[in-house]
Amino acid sequence: MLIDTYGRAATDLRVSLTDRCNLRCTYCMPEEGLAWLAKPDLLTDDEIVRLVRIAVTELGVTEVRFTGGEPLLRPGLVSIVERCAALRPRPRLSLTTNGIGLARTARALKAAGLDRVNVSLDTLRPEVFHTLTRRKRHQDVLDGLAAARAAGLVPVKVNAVLMPGLNDDEAPDLLAWAVGCDYELRFIEQMPLDAQHGWKRDGMITAEDILASLRTRFRLTPEDGAARGSAPAERWIVDGGPARVGVIASVTRPFCAACDRTRLTADGQIRTCLFAREESDLRGALRAGATDGELAELWRRATRGKKAGSGLDDPTFLQPRRPMSAIGG
Repeated sequence: MLIDTYGRAATDLRVSLTDRCNLRCTYCMPEEGLAWLAKPDLLTDDEIVRLVRIAVTELGVTEVRFTGGEPLLRPGLVSIVERCAALRPRPRLSLTTNGIGLARTARALKAAGLDRVNVSLDTLRPEVFHTLTRRKRHQDVLDGLAAARAAGLVPVKVNAVLMPGLNDDEAPDLLAWAVGCDYELRFIEQMPLDAQHGWKRDGMITAEDILASLRTRFRLTPEDGAARGSAPAERWIVDGGPARVGVIASVTRPFCAACDRTRLTADGQIRTCLFAREESDLRGALRAGATDGELAELWRRATRGKKAGSGLDDPTFLQPRRPMSAIGG
């Protein structure tokens, strides 16, 4: 298995399929976009499936989430999902997406073996969506969410980031909407993963800010801590249930001690932490003819070097060189 020196086992694999995105969210990248990875640098579909197979059959990975950039932009996505769903033991498969294009692909993804989706949506107001993402695609995201639910990609989880002066007043409205649509809402603190390196701790909307806002309209009861396990979200029962709301407080309430994640970038690099500044190259070894066993050992070796925590609380913390779109969530 993938076990680090602190005894944590990495059973959850995040696989970035592309660094490209069709939105330009202000907390992620500049309006003009970024210098995308060249096609030869990207793992091929066969290479992705091979590495996922090694992770599942040799390294104890039980959950695989496909991320980006925007993973729906990957032409071979449905085939990749289908081939990974055929692995034994079968991993649980999920997808993190901005929802654009999900309306036309949800049924195919479900038929291929995808279990569920996480969809990013930060606002219910189209004009604020345009300001945040620099694109007029709000209705496309809503349509994608509805299509995912209809296709059975459940539970449909909605990820929202609150930004000062833009949508920080929307927490109660977002929760009321999510409960009404039978989506599970999760608020995520803004993290220092923007390409512009403009993130500042001062002024960010914290977990406490979010919970205080929600409590102006809802009764929140903490979920049993044992039910959280290694999940990044702390969850609360809304008005007695059954609805839940989660908060991922990576900055103010780090959950590193229970981390069970490992990450594979679109260009074949292993990252042991979202905020790591080091990577381990699997693509080079793979293309040089390494065996499955050799690739597995490289992965184990990288995992043994995983640090105790993200370092966000350290005054000397430096952002990763890569932005979120190039790392994968």
